[in-house]
Amino acid sequence: MRISPFFQELRSSYQAELDDLNSDSEGHHVLPKRLAEKRQELAFLLQLLDLNPEMVAVVLHQAFEFTEPELMEHFLTLDADNLLSWDALSEGIRIAPWAQTMVDQILAEPVGEWFMSVAAALEYMHATPIRGRAQSADADADEDLENVERGDQHEEDEEREAREREEAGNAWMVEQGFDSKE
Repeated sequence: MRISPFFQELRSSYQAELDDLNSDSEGHHVLPKRLAEKRQELAFLLQLLDLNPEMVAVVLHQAFEFTEPELMEHFLTLDADNLLSWDALSEGIRIAPWAQTMVDQILAEPVGEWFMSVAAALEYMHATPIRGRAQSADADADEDLENVERGDQHEEDEEREAREREEAGNAWMVEQGFDSKE
């Protein structure tokens, strides 16, 4: 599947934003706590809808259920100027009940519909392994099985990577003459 450059760039920024929220300075997993804090700041974050959608989209992390993945995969091929409307895209999406109030607040904004489409795409890319068109159904089934087997491994890898980033940052600070955090 081809992903437009617009979504490729936003995808990496969104992942970086989630990674940043994932752990604290001591490497502890704090994503749920930080997401709750971000959701409380939505009124302030609405200013960033069109400038930094990836920074706001995290408030809707895990709020989407995609009922028509082929619609989302087509959407991801589109450039920023040719995106589908939220009305068209939302036909294949269910919003979690806990997020509906936030979605209503976002949709009341002038760029709210555009943002909702972008946020849905970011969450779809985050939650869905993007596979090449050439893979066969058997290869897809094998990959799905591997993904299930690695389900918990992904979270452990994220925590390990967060610890490694923290250790590297600490080492750099020591090289700059600061005292070690340890």
